[in-house]
Amino acid sequence: MLTTLRATAGRPPTDHTASGVLRLLLTLCGLTALLLTAATLVAAPARAADAPAASRPPTQAAHLADRLRENPVHITDQLPRAVPRSMAPDFARLAERTGVPTYVLVLPGQGGSGEDLLGAVHDRLGRDGLFVLLDESGVRKAAAYGVRAPAEAARTTTVFELPYDAGPLRSFERFVDVVAQGTEKAEARADAARESFREGNEPEEMYIGPADRRNQSFVTGIALTGVPLTILLLAPCVRRARRRFPRATPLHPVKGRTAKGRFAKGVAATGVAATGRPTSPRTAAGRSVLRRLLIPGLALATAAAIAVTAPLVFDQTKRGAAPLPGHEEMTARVERVAEGLAQDPVYVDPESPRVLDEAQLSRLHDRIERFGRSKGGGPVYVTVVPHLPEDESAGDEELFAAAVRSQLSKADGVGEADGVYVVADPLDGYIDVFNHGLRLDSLRLLFDVPEFISYGDDRSHEADDHLLGERLDALMTYLDESPRTDEPASSGEPARPVSPEAENSLPPLYATDFWPGLFVGAVAALLLLGLVVGVLGIVAAVLRRRTPPVLRTQALKLAAPAKPSEAYLRRTAGTELSAAADALAETDGAGWQDLALAWERFDAAMFLVDGDIEGLSSPGGPRTDPATLLAVIILARGARNALDGDTNDRCCAVNPLHGPSAGRRHVRVPAQGNRRRRLSLCPLCLDASTNAPHELPERMLTLPGPSGTRVPYDEPAGSPLSVLGDGINRLADKVRETSPAR
Repeated sequence: MLTTLRATAGRPPTDHTASGVLRLLLTLCGLTALLLTAATLVAAPARAADAPAASRPPTQAAHLADRLRENPVHITDQLPRAVPRSMAPDFARLAERTGVPTYVLVLPGQGGSGEDLLGAVHDRLGRDGLFVLLDESGVRKAAAYGVRAPAEAARTTTVFELPYDAGPLRSFERFVDVVAQGTEKAEARADAARESFREGNEPEEMYIGPADRRNQSFVTGIALTGVPLTILLLAPCVRRARRRFPRATPLHPVKGRTAKGRFAKGVAATGVAATGRPTSPRTAAGRSVLRRLLIPGLALATAAAIAVTAPLVFDQTKRGAAPLPGHEEMTARVERVAEGLAQDPVYVDPESPRVLDEAQLSRLHDRIERFGRSKGGGPVYVTVVPHLPEDESAGDEELFAAAVRSQLSKADGVGEADGVYVVADPLDGYIDVFNHGLRLDSLRLLFDVPEFISYGDDRSHEADDHLLGERLDALMTYLDESPRTDEPASSGEPARPVSPEAENSLPPLYATDFWPGLFVGAVAALLLLGLVVGVLGIVAAVLRRRTPPVLRTQALKLAAPAKPSEAYLRRTAGTELSAAADALAETDGAGWQDLALAWERFDAAMFLVDGDIEGLSSPGGPRTDPATLLAVIILARGARNALDGDTNDRCCAVNPLHGPSAGRRHVRVPAQGNRRRRLSLCPLCLDASTNAPHELPERMLTLPGPSGTRVPYDEPAGSPLSVLGDGINRLADKVRETSPAR
């Protein structure tokens, strides 16, 4: 070609020569264009393959190594409800106590890849030290590279020594403390903790939940009504039952304790001197008012004490160890994802395990682009990020998608970010689809997506990547085939999650089940009252079988025997004296004259037994003759009658055990002879004197005499009963006159 040009250089141009040069130039241009086209066709596949890789985020280990290079403590923004990023200085402060370079990663639970992840991060970082991986519950993995540290022993100790709700910061603190002890002590402590756990010594939970708080409120309500009501109801019930109980004196006397002491207490309680003269009415009235207000005051004080101390006992206010996150921490991940979607419609979380390879990402980008150009199609935004209850959306995928759309709409050059939002979880493999503003059936995308796409199958559950690439490709096919609507549709606004403060706080103690507890407490007090009344009734019945009952005046004539034994008289005397002493000590409604008369009669009865009621039933006590025992019974009953307002001074002359007389009449009492005597008679004997006078001699009271004989009650020599015909008061005076103490 060059030869030809030289040959023709000296000749004038002709039309043929110009035509040849033009053809030559055209040929050269064609060859150049062909070479450029071929080069473009050859380079195009390479650029197509390199484009997704260039826009891809780094691998998980590389990304985390970069974060640790900037700061040895990295806390993910995906757990703000459990581990806010503001806790990083606390972790850094604890890490300094290990004595070796320590790198801390706080990430969502990563399954079984923790140890492999720490090794990969160490290789990428290129630094030796103690690497610790924590999740929302505590220390998950730990490994030492190039340093001496009992990483595994420390991790084991935290697992077995702390409850599951201790929180990651407290777990890391325990981990650091064990590491600082050295290898030998750390391994011994780990073995001890493991053995203790095997023996059933599990650590107690540190926090309670709403169910526990409801139980506390319920118990507080029961106590607040049940205990005071029990005091108000049982105290009068027991007091009345105690008065009605037959007085069973002990078989053996109690050393140093006699009725004299009880007598003195009764004198002080009622305001009456031992001589029967009342003390100051104002003082006694004041004491009576205090006794009446004692039980209500005690119940009120008990209720106030329960109300004040219950919040101090049940002082828990939080459900967990997590501090309150700030607004920036609650929005950090959404902002990060929205920023990534503004550059690329597929956002893969760099902190999570890799589940999409380059080919799958390239095909997904291509399918998204084709769907956007299709009729009725539009943008598709895919986020491959974990969703947990501890994240900003409380694990709600729909709420997360709506928040990302709202944040993405604020980005420059995006405008209203309508489109299909695909939320894929790399940890559990679930896929959710939400339509915002495209002409697609939103409900169909929410509920009718095939199960293989949304939840996977057995193959996807066994695969590490959950077959997300294959399932996302099937989802794009499902979107391509989805029918279009006439108007744009939307999934609607999701419900807002509970705020971290409300989520981590417990209900007030005086709320929830506290009000039902008040009702149950009142019912429980009534049931307890019924139970106590039943038990007291049984006890009273048993005591009545063993001890003569303290009968009312109207029943004495029906129950009194005509020929009592000495044992009967002894038991009855002890019972009547005890009843009279208690009645005097507890009386609050008797007039002063009646009260003084009662004390005079009781005082005389106590003189007869030398103030020792228990000695009446003691086998080793002093023997008291039957006539004296009868006098004790008459005087003790007379004291009780005076307290009841019965000032009748005379008792039945036929049988004083019959009680007070109802009138006087001439009757023939001895079995022989016709001599009549004017006697005081009880109503029963008074009626018999008219209708059946022959029965009166049989009713005449006789006492045990010498050698098993029976003698009339008023015949024993020296007996104070000889003056009983003149009245009970005369009997009391006679006792005082003849008493050695006099």
